[in-house]
Amino acid sequence: MTDYRAEVADLVNIVVREGASDLHLSAGRHPMIRVAGNLIPLVKKPVLTKEDPLGILDVILSTELKKEFLAEQEVDFSYEHEKSTRFRGNAFFQKGVAGIALRVIPNEIKTIADLRLPKIIETFARRKQGFFLVVGPVGQGKSTTLAAMIELINNERAEHIVTIEDPVEYIFKEDRSVIDQREVGIDTKDFHSALLSAFRQDVDVIMIGEMRGPETMSAAVTAAETGHLVLSTLHTNNAAQTIDRIIDSFPAEQQSQIRVQLAGSLIAIFSQRLVPKVAGGLVPAYELLINNNAVSSLIREGRTHEINIVIETGLEQGMIDMNRSLAELVRRGEITVENAFLHSFNPKSLEKLI
Repeated sequence: MTDYRAEVADLVNIVVREGASDLHLSAGRHPMIRVAGNLIPLVKKPVLTKEDPLGILDVILSTELKKEFLAEQEVDFSYEHEKSTRFRGNAFFQKGVAGIALRVIPNEIKTIADLRLPKIIETFARRKQGFFLVVGPVGQGKSTTLAAMIELINNERAEHIVTIEDPVEYIFKEDRSVIDQREVGIDTKDFHSALLSAFRQDVDVIMIGEMRGPETMSAAVTAAETGHLVLSTLHTNNAAQTIDRIIDSFPAEQQSQIRVQLAGSLIAIFSQRLVPKVAGGLVPAYELLINNNAVSSLIREGRTHEINIVIETGLEQGMIDMNRSLAELVRRGEITVENAFLHSFNPKSLEKLI
């Protein structure tokens, strides 16, 4: 009989030793880790049987989450191994057998400078109110960017910060701020309920792990309008698509109202990608839309298709175009031309810059 507790410990040690970002466990395959963006099979480990993922879940999930997994056939969770290594996880079924995806959550919260993000992000963290969004596909460092912003606030000023996450990822140590971290399914029923509750908690800064549904979006925009700094993420590609996604999630009769609210409360939208470096590892490329008078008018008037032009021509105001960011990384020899084109929103336009 397999000792799954020992097996989990061994797999965690490999993840830490190899500097992996993710661990994948599915029946019929060797365990796999992702290092610097590349999936690598652990061929010295045996191919997993259909019982193995369930045995591992028996070690890493609470009794309540095990019940939820079997009832819903998928579950999000966080797992801490011996108070040293933390993971954000998802368990699921595929072809009738269980699978597990685990992402490492670094213990150290890096600064905006450490992450090689633009310094202007610090000024957004210093705002007292408004709505700031970090967007991009899964696994592009959105949560890490928000954590760096929260840590900057925590270190610089006395605020009441409430995070609403599913699951809780980075664990913050209180410095000058009071920080309450609420996990959906454990500390609160859902994002919307926790957000409404935050209004009654004398909160200054709200970090919402992910915008889910129009109710949460509406409450977040209202919070930003009423004197709170709201930070959140969305799984969208760029600024223009993000605004459309938010607006389109509402019924037609509410869309003009949410346009007005968003135009007034939005601070900026930051889209980021982690691109493989020539020398190994990953480096961020990014787009930044800052909400100025021109952008606010475009949002109100439903002319979001013009936002990309504003970003391209808004360099002097601090805006950043993704293609310029990628081209600069190519010029510095940090990424290949091929990877620049793979991560570009507009490859034809990138051709002119490289």
